[in-house]
Amino acid sequence: MNATELKTFHESAEGTSARVFRAPGRVNLVGEHTDYSGGFCMPAAINFETLIAASLRADRILKLTSVDFGDSVEIDLDTLPMDRQKHWSGYVIGVVWSLRQAGIEVPAASLTITGNVPLGAGLSSSASLEIATGTALLALGGNSITGAKLARLCQIAENDYMGAPVGIMDQFVSANGKAGNALILDTRALTFDLAPIPPHLRLVIANSMVKHSLADGGAYASRRREVEEGAAAIAAYKPGATQLRDATLADLEVCKPYMSVEAYKRSRHVISDSQRVLDGAEMLRKGDIEGFGEMLNDAHRSYRDDFEASCPECDILQVIGQTQPGCYGSRLTGGGFGGCVVSVVEAEASDAFVAAIKAEYMAQTSIHPEVYVCATADGAGELS
Repeated sequence: MNATELKTFHESAEGTSARVFRAPGRVNLVGEHTDYSGGFCMPAAINFETLIAASLRADRILKLTSVDFGDSVEIDLDTLPMDRQKHWSGYVIGVVWSLRQAGIEVPAASLTITGNVPLGAGLSSSASLEIATGTALLALGGNSITGAKLARLCQIAENDYMGAPVGIMDQFVSANGKAGNALILDTRALTFDLAPIPPHLRLVIANSMVKHSLADGGAYASRRREVEEGAAAIAAYKPGATQLRDATLADLEVCKPYMSVEAYKRSRHVISDSQRVLDGAEMLRKGDIEGFGEMLNDAHRSYRDDFEASCPECDILQVIGQTQPGCYGSRLTGGGFGGCVVSVVEAEASDAFVAAIKAEYMAQTSIHPEVYVCATADGAGELS
């Protein structure tokens, strides 16, 4: 359902005129697990998005209708439920709760929601829904805040209402994305620069359809502890180095005897991947797409060998991808232990690339991958 169809659907159901808002999903090109070390990452908003048609109500009800789930719920704004964590509406209610915690009044409204961000594919469907919700409710209430502030409030909603310990990258790029560019996000300062993605390129995302049991939170927690162990060892040597963001690879080598092998490897990945973001941005600004692609391949090796967050299926996808005509580079993206591989591909080669990925991955694993050809997109806003 496109924006025009959604608007017509909403107005027919609600009997009043509607405004339509959107927020994109995202893919992270490089810079994994750098956010909790204050480092840099390079996400891009993509042309898969959540759409919300919205109108004000005269009562105290927030009516939520999901076109895709065929479901509708009504929430009393005076008795906001705190137990919707296992229902899609929880992402919307969490944003309402977070806005209120920040002193922003939320008006009674009807929201009709649809989207084409694939669920469970690591393209941030939840952040897209949260940012679209916040954008709609702020506009309906006559309120205005910065994209960074909205991203933070939506992160709080997912952390504290939904109970998911996510960083801020997903919400930030959904709110602040810029078509034709990737964001160079400083996760400590919450500021960003832009790096151009040429229009002749596509970001092709292949879903391995695999999520290993290591992704149950235990592996994430152990990786984070190991990163913090490395940071603590460096802080003892280098005063003022409160996070790995403040360390160099030379600092890490000096401190290697004072940390576990695992902490050393995890820290080496975080420090080098954060630097790859900055190096990759310069490559894009200079038009060095070949160098950028090889950097993506290096990033995958780091994620696989140092952070040890890949899996056999994703390694297969990455090798298939990087060896195809028209592909500059490929790497595992997202939290790891399964999920998606992103490749930078010439637009004119993308159809053949998708066909090859599907055929070769199926031949090697007996798994049918889902593959999405994406272009960059602007961040959230209202459609005219």
